Amino acid sequence: MNDYTLAILSVISGVIPVIAAMFNYRQIDKKLKIFTAYLLVSFLFDVGFWLASHFGIQNDMPCVHLYLAISLVFFSIIYYCLFFNTILKRTTVALAVITLIALLYNSIKIWTYPSISNTALSIFLIVLSLIYFYQLLNRQEYVYIEKQGWFWINAGVLFYSAVNIFIFMLFNQIPSELRPKLFMIHSSTNIIANLLYSTGLLCKPQKTT
Repeated sequence: MNDYTLAILSVISGVIPVIAAMFNYRQIDKKLKIFTAYLLVSFLFDVGFWLASHFGIQNDMPCVHLYLAISLVFFSIIYYCLFFNTILKRTTVALAVITLIALLYNSIKIWTYPSISNTALSIFLIVLSLIYFYQLLNRQEYVYIEKQGWFWINAGVLFYSAVNIFIFMLFNQIPSELRPKLFMIHSSTNIIANLLYSTGLLCKPQKTT
């Protein structure tokens, strides 16, 4: 499978969790609905990026900068709502502000690939997803964590961010002839993450004991 085909499959995979959310819409809570809104926005951006590439638009980096900013807003709200502890909520806000500063600094070069912004956002998501796993594993009530929707969604966030962070970090230093191989890694992780999101969105609410 070549990088072009995999890129198309990656874009298409973005609609799978949206369909899953629509199928299970009556069962999902407010936080999952916010996440679904993010997935819809992400899918539309991915379609736009693919169309830009297909029709030969040379530079869509301003849109990439915008997408990263939107992602930061969504995930800041989501994790703030997910955390029970006030300290963790404040930590989320503090990390979001630091990440926003990195995004604004990198946006000075808005026509270049936002390596700093992507790396900062990945670090932000890795840290918060690990903290959320810690919270999930240390809840006082008994739950089957594998039946919790956010377990799978958080796993997708962590997987995508942890695998791609080094690509984001080193992208501008990588020779152009090697970049298609890296895009294949990115596309593959995006497909897997979308499948994990879909699994989480299809989970039924679990009662605690």
